[in-house]
Amino acid sequence: MHRLPRSPLFIIVEYSLALLLVGLTTGVLHLFGSVLDTQIATVGYLLPVVVSTLAWGLGPGIVAALAAFFTFNYFFIEPRYTLIVARSQDLLVLVAFLAVAAVLNQLLGRTRSALSNAQQREHEALRLYEFSTALAGQHTDRSIAHTVAQYTLETFQAAGVEVVVEASGDQPSSRVRLPPDRFTLSDRPPTAITPLLTARGLLGEIHVWLERVMIMPAEDRLLKTFATQGALALERAQLARLETRAQVAEESDRLKTALLSSVSHELRTPLAAIKAAVTSLRGGTIDWHSAAHDELLATIEEETDQLNALVGNLLDMSRIEAGVLKPQRAWNDLEEIVGAALARLRQTARHHRLEIAVPDDVPLVPVDFVQIQQVFINLISNGLKYSPEETTIRVEAKRRDRETVVARVINHGPSVPEEHLDRIFDKFYRVTAADRVTGTGLGLSICKGIVEAHGGRIWAENLPDGLAFNFTLPLHAKDMLPLKTVEREL
Repeated sequence: MHRLPRSPLFIIVEYSLALLLVGLTTGVLHLFGSVLDTQIATVGYLLPVVVSTLAWGLGPGIVAALAAFFTFNYFFIEPRYTLIVARSQDLLVLVAFLAVAAVLNQLLGRTRSALSNAQQREHEALRLYEFSTALAGQHTDRSIAHTVAQYTLETFQAAGVEVVVEASGDQPSSRVRLPPDRFTLSDRPPTAITPLLTARGLLGEIHVWLERVMIMPAEDRLLKTFATQGALALERAQLARLETRAQVAEESDRLKTALLSSVSHELRTPLAAIKAAVTSLRGGTIDWHSAAHDELLATIEEETDQLNALVGNLLDMSRIEAGVLKPQRAWNDLEEIVGAALARLRQTARHHRLEIAVPDDVPLVPVDFVQIQQVFINLISNGLKYSPEETTIRVEAKRRDRETVVARVINHGPSVPEEHLDRIFDKFYRVTAADRVTGTGLGLSICKGIVEAHGGRIWAENLPDGLAFNFTLPLHAKDMLPLKTVEREL
């Protein structure tokens, strides 16, 4: 990355090479001395000055210029093989050569320095771009700390790097040391310590151990830039976590508001009916053996069942969202499950026709009887709410392949726009007749949770004269014995 301080031996080699280059030039020019004039020799001696300055820097270039000056005087200025200058014009040539060599040395040195600085800045910009790109893909404090440590170690060719990130919110503190397999530098102080600092305060520190005792100014500037980028990445990750928590809290508040609004309405209706029926019964105006008395008791029973179903849906939804809905699998007959569901809905479905079509070739399925019964109850209840009276609710089941059974609940309710078919299984989501039906809007979402807990899939589709709910159930489960084994045990 940066030019590191050179050892004294390396410097001696550079100066020696500059002198050697002057010597080689002198030898070549001396071989052709009989045919070369002074002006050509002057130009020839500029070559080692140029090469030394470009290859090894300003110092070796100056040494090459001085050595060329004296050797030119010694070998090519009369009287030769002495440092005496006899003629004034030769003195002017020597002075002009020294001036040209010095100016050329300075110009080439500045050019070389400018080129080196430009290459260094280009390298720094490239490393910063790579570093920023790598940080953009990190979202946790530890991954950000590891990225900062990795790039610092590679860029500065450090002996070791340690990045410390302070604890923030629910994120614990992090400490990343590289290289991890041979990090034994904590017994001596680091060469450089740079804070990870933002407007919100100190987020951590970068500790760098170099083989040298000091860090160069350019390296210190780049390290501070790394620290700034790392601190901004940490702050971005922390703000993203805060935003996520805020969104979750906002969504939770929205769902709570929707739930309270829906539940309060659904609770008030059956409670009002129960209150009115009980008040009439206690008022003494109703004969205990009259039809009105039986009707009021039936109302109380029906509305109590409605309350019980409402509370059951809320409990089921809470179990699904908590991830604790675990099916108690057993080998069950789908036709028996459907029959139990229809028996519970017989009073509610008195104004509709109910049909069951489950062929004899449908095998037993490994399901939770109560949960799958609840799925059929919710799907049939949905059809009862939205279908016109005296229409048919049909329940079908068939074996799709060796691994799957498909069940269908068909009603004659209104069709659902295609863009809403997937969303009707969301909580509190309604598309049609929302002002004419009762319910919390949880029934279909509960069905989805139960079916997926069994390893199946549920979807809705429009029919020419109604709507069908379909769901699949696997015929095999890891926690169940094979059906043949069960039959053999029986």
